[in-house]
Amino acid sequence: MSTLPQTPQPTTTPSTTTRSSQSSLADSRLRVVLLLDVRSGAEERFLRAYDELCQQVASVPGHLSDQLCQSIEDPSKWLITSEWESAPPFLAWVDSEAHREMVKPMHGCVEDTRSLRFGILRETDKRGRGTTAARGRLQAAPRIGDGLVRHGLTFTVKPGAEKDVAAILADYAPVETRVDDTTRLCRTSLFMTGNRVVRTVEVKGDLVAALRHVSMQPEVRAVEAAVNPHLEEPRDLDDPDAAREFFHRAALPVVHHLTAVNGRDGDAPAGPLRRHALWYPVREGSGTAVSRLLARQDELAMNGGTTPLVSSTIFQHEDVVVRMVDMRAPLDQDPALAVGVGGKRAAAVLSRLVECGPDRDLSHEDGLRRFLADCDMEPVTDRRAADY
Repeated sequence: MSTLPQTPQPTTTPSTTTRSSQSSLADSRLRVVLLLDVRSGAEERFLRAYDELCQQVASVPGHLSDQLCQSIEDPSKWLITSEWESAPPFLAWVDSEAHREMVKPMHGCVEDTRSLRFGILRETDKRGRGTTAARGRLQAAPRIGDGLVRHGLTFTVKPGAEKDVAAILADYAPVETRVDDTTRLCRTSLFMTGNRVVRTVEVKGDLVAALRHVSMQPEVRAVEAAVNPHLEEPRDLDDPDAAREFFHRAALPVVHHLTAVNGRDGDAPAGPLRRHALWYPVREGSGTAVSRLLARQDELAMNGGTTPLVSSTIFQHEDVVVRMVDMRAPLDQDPALAVGVGGKRAAAVLSRLVECGPDRDLSHEDGLRRFLADCDMEPVTDRRAADY
């Protein structure tokens, strides 16, 4: 597979090797906050839909509680909070067809929504004393962020249309990346494997605002219109319900991210960064297990001394798992590191979780190289803010 053009990077190194990270794979309790604007006159209908949803979600594994609140300052502003044993069961539910059916009665009642997810870090009683997490663990320590929010989308095109779609997606006019004073689009990377398209974005500020802003740009709308006839599943982004269904189906959220501060680890070898994306042929029902394994292996690699691995982002939706890495060395220089297995034991575990094929024994370098070549996605375009 080809690689994206090399991007020159600063040669200075920070004084520490502190890394930024985010993860929804931890076992700590989760607080979900949903902000809603309810249409005037639809309040009673909204309450009935909420009560029905609560009865259904109560039986979902991992769910602990819900609370509905209405603003005392603006009655159109509502808030739903829910608590979960951990993020994985919530993500499995919110990405499911069952969830989409549950929330349909609310669509006609609500103008706008915004969902926020938080790991619970501290908990105190009314005397201000720390409490034991009787219903699950607390997040062990605060994470260090890098100021970016990441998200992905994936969809398939009709077999035989791959070259036409790649040409459309690689050649589009620059778009305005500044959304407002606090939000801007920083980077878009797009890859293909077979007839599968994966698009990732990096945003500084409000991800939802940035995605809405980009979707309204005439340059982007022209590209989407040109791609539409080639899609395996039709979509109509001008229809709110159809657009909502497409984005639910195509969503590829980040479940784990790890990067060196300023994109440079003090132990990393110097050299230009190359971005790659790997598509893992996950066995049915093994998506979360694959993501957990890859996340742990990347953490070990970055904590283990000198490594060309500078950044790893794992996207997952059910059994769709994509790992995007930024490296200061060719991908095939260290096939085990590139695949995300640091030794034979990890390779054996991954072998049980994915479809390897008879000549792709991950315990041997030749098998690793063949598997890596199968997973390595073809880069289509990679644009930073300065390139738009």
